[in-house]
Amino acid sequence: MTVEIALLGEVGARVDGVAVDLGHARQRCVLAALAIDVNKVVTVTQLTGRVWGADPPRRSRAALHSYLSRLRQAFGTAVALTGRAAGYVLVADESAVDLVRFRRLRDAARELTDDEAVARVLTEALRLWRGEPLTGIGGDWADVTRDRLTAERTAAEADLLDARLRLGQGPGLLASISARAARNPLDEHGAAQHMRALAQAGRIPEALEEFRAVRARLGTEPGRELRDLHEELLHGDRGPAPVVPRQLPSAPARFVGRDQDLAGLDEVMRTAGAVTIAGAGGMGKTWLALRWAHDNLHRFPDGQLFVDLRGFSPDERPMDPDVAISGFLHALGVDANRVPSGQDARAELFRDVIGRRRVLLVVDNAAGAAQIAPLLPGGTTCRVLVTSRNRLCGPDTLCLDVLAGHEAGTLLASLVGAARLSADPPAVARLVDLCGGLPLALSIIGARVLTEPGLSLADIARQLDELRLGALDADPRVSVPVVLSWSYRALPDRQKDVFALIGGAPGEDIGLHAAAALTGLSTEDTRDALRALEQASLISIGDGFRVGMHDLVRTYAAQLDVPGREEALRRLVDHHVHTAHAHDRLIDPHRPLISLGAPRVHVTAAGDKAGALAWFDAERGTRRAVQQAAAARGWDDEVVLLARVSHAYHQQRGHLDDELALWRAALGAARDPADRAVAHRIMGGGLGQVQRHDEARHHLGEALVLAEQVGEPLLLADVHGTLAWLWASRSEHLRAFEHAKAALQHYESSGNKMLIAMAHNNIGHCAAEVGDTGQGRLSATKALELLHELGDRHGEATAHDTLARVEHQSGDLTAAIAHYEHAVELYRAAADDYSTAGTLTNLGHTHLALGRPERAAELWRRALGMLEAQGRDEEADRLRAHLGPGRLTGANDTPAREV
Repeated sequence: MTVEIALLGEVGARVDGVAVDLGHARQRCVLAALAIDVNKVVTVTQLTGRVWGADPPRRSRAALHSYLSRLRQAFGTAVALTGRAAGYVLVADESAVDLVRFRRLRDAARELTDDEAVARVLTEALRLWRGEPLTGIGGDWADVTRDRLTAERTAAEADLLDARLRLGQGPGLLASISARAARNPLDEHGAAQHMRALAQAGRIPEALEEFRAVRARLGTEPGRELRDLHEELLHGDRGPAPVVPRQLPSAPARFVGRDQDLAGLDEVMRTAGAVTIAGAGGMGKTWLALRWAHDNLHRFPDGQLFVDLRGFSPDERPMDPDVAISGFLHALGVDANRVPSGQDARAELFRDVIGRRRVLLVVDNAAGAAQIAPLLPGGTTCRVLVTSRNRLCGPDTLCLDVLAGHEAGTLLASLVGAARLSADPPAVARLVDLCGGLPLALSIIGARVLTEPGLSLADIARQLDELRLGALDADPRVSVPVVLSWSYRALPDRQKDVFALIGGAPGEDIGLHAAAALTGLSTEDTRDALRALEQASLISIGDGFRVGMHDLVRTYAAQLDVPGREEALRRLVDHHVHTAHAHDRLIDPHRPLISLGAPRVHVTAAGDKAGALAWFDAERGTRRAVQQAAAARGWDDEVVLLARVSHAYHQQRGHLDDELALWRAALGAARDPADRAVAHRIMGGGLGQVQRHDEARHHLGEALVLAEQVGEPLLLADVHGTLAWLWASRSEHLRAFEHAKAALQHYESSGNKMLIAMAHNNIGHCAAEVGDTGQGRLSATKALELLHELGDRHGEATAHDTLARVEHQSGDLTAAIAHYEHAVELYRAAADDYSTAGTLTNLGHTHLALGRPERAAELWRRALGMLEAQGRDEEADRLRAHLGPGRLTGANDTPAREV
């Protein structure tokens, strides 16, 4: 007889899978008060205090006897509620209480030294939690105990994050760690976890900014852990260590059978550079790939990359390989400014970066060879593991077939227990036969058996027979939909609706808050429904509570009839617009406000810039799909807004492909001339950044015509400012100068001090380039004054850098050095290593011009270390040339800085 007593969520109990009627809240409190000390005597005084508090009623003992009598009747012989001389005791197998199981797993994890094992055990422990502990009962004891248990859960979650960070999984944890840090802004250990995750993702400046933010919130110096970590990140010998990506999803929780396939894969992966696991949908290709990958992590110390190419997604086009390469380069820590514009050039850079490393690439759901070819790293140190429904690699292909009878039975046994299967072998054989040995179908059936133990195996086989599955045994195109239909019918109505809506949502996955917006439920109700669907093997929940579906399951779910699907999609789009807008303000608070209507949904935003960036990172694969869904329905305003509220993020991260794609769609949807002017302007700026100058000039010309028609000062200023940048990037400094002056005139009409300050700085830079050092000095000094008044220290650094260039041009090299040194100091304080490297380079040239080659060489060596760490190869090569024997010269061939 199997007994389950639940305290880690709503208080409840089940016997052999059947819910026990525990009665009203106070009676449930009696059970909880005894179960929390299972097999230990709880005195009558303790028990009445837990149930009624410090002032129990006169007849509390009589009421207690009544409650215990009813509980005994409800449990029957499954549990003993025994009276003792001093009180009462609940006699049961301690593992029946979920709290006991949680604590045992947590304590076991603390004894382990292998971080992978620690993470695995703690993950299992935390899966026992179903919500707030002791839900459904009240009183002082319940409140105090609830807080204590919640603290235990929080500590276990922190231990799990520590283990995963030690495994180098920080990039995949950023969204959840950022949200956790935002909820607990004074938690120094949480801040340290956030800094480590940022550092592992190659985002050292943001990690240092997090330290400064915590110090400001505390109002004092943080403790040793944070201080030591700050020093480690701030004073690395030659910048941050190479980023080691850890992109693999978690290993399959249950992986049985396929022993021969696993051995065959292991054999071929020892010699082949790229191997394909081929097979029909639902055959378990991804599970096999991930199992092998996790078993062989030691062979790839330089990291693991993962991408789902969505080659067979029912509602999306297969991923362009260039998008996959961009994601890989970001994961490998390549600075966005170093990434070239063309696909061939990016592929070449990827091969160069990864070619000498021992990295594993797992490429999931490839549609064909054309998708794979640009991703192959070449060389002999890396391995590529591909899954596809097509054969892609000739002889280096492992073709998966359905599971043999004994393997299928083993998979079912791993899900529901061998004892359950041994009770009815004919029914088991029929279930295996009906599923055709398809792992996905077997997993869904196993999950249903596990969650409904009162349903016999024979009943299940009979129900599936009635759905006419038996005539089409091993065809996954038929078996999976029919098994899904059978499982779907058993879901409660709320879970049916959530399942159908998630299946029709745009994008490769969906986060918890987005899912709540889509379903119209509270976050907690949505979480509960999704956990139930996960238990039914209908969805998967990954890092940061991101929900995914197998594409066969998604196809089925998207076709279900659910009321309000269009309105649900409206809420989802609204969630993305308003949440992105809130985060956009954190990334660039000085940007002009965007006017939005009232949101249809509750908006939950991060607490700081790092959290905002993490949210955008997590939603990157979804944003374009959401915009496409809005465009397909003619929701033009939302199409434009999704591009506008993502602009600062795309510029910060250098995701120019996403930037151009969103603005191309926005340009097609924009009807208002001002919106069209903005779209043309940003398209022009983005195309200029990827060296497509003719197209950039065309768009900026269109933007200028439209801006002049509208006549809005800020719009005109932005267009002229972008034109100034474009011409400066082509060394057409006279043209740039004219547009910079025009931009300032319009910015002054807008009254935005930050934009006015930066416009003055741009004029100062352009003036210096055309030899008007007087105007350059005047404008840069004005910029410096305004930026100091605004408290923008990073902006001040930029103005000092411009003033240094002006003074160098005018011949006052001592003044130039002073400004350069001040700029370096401010850039370092802002953890802007990128700008620091450029300024150190220019400072070296000024010292050389003063006849100080030793000092110039010292500065250049510092800059060279930073340039190498940032992957800025061309600039590094120029410095090496200057540092070569007999080559120390005064020529200043550093490129003009962008305005």
